[in-house]
Amino acid sequence: MDLRITSSTIPPMPGSTGAAGRAASGKVAPTDTGKVEGGFSTALKGALQSVSAAQNEATRLQQEVQMENPSVSLEETMVAIQKAQIGFQSVMHVRNRMVQAYTDIMNMQV
Repeated sequence: MDLRITSSTIPPMPGSTGAAGRAASGKVAPTDTGKVEGGFSTALKGALQSVSAAQNEATRLQQEVQMENPSVSLEETMVAIQKAQIGFQSVMHVRNRMVQAYTDIMNMQV
C-alpha cells in the first residue's frame, strides 16, 4: 500500500522535461477543458484504490488461513490486516479533515 504521490501520477507540462520542469514551475499542466490533471482528486482516488486493494488482499489472506492453506502464513496475514487497517485509518483522517475544512469555509463570513 503506497499512499505517496509519485512522479508518474503528475503529467509533464508542455515544453518541460519531466520532473525537472515540474519542480521548476511548481504547477501542473491544465488540459484543454480547463481541468487540472494529476491534482488532489487523482491522488485521493489512487490512495482510495490502494487502500481498497490492501483490504481485499487482507480478506483473501484471512480466508486462506481459515481454510488452512499451508502456503499462507499467519504472520503474513496479520501484517496485511495491519496495513489495511492503517490505510483505512489514514483515509478516515483525510476525510475528517476535508469535512472540517468544508465546514470552516462554509461558516466564513463574506
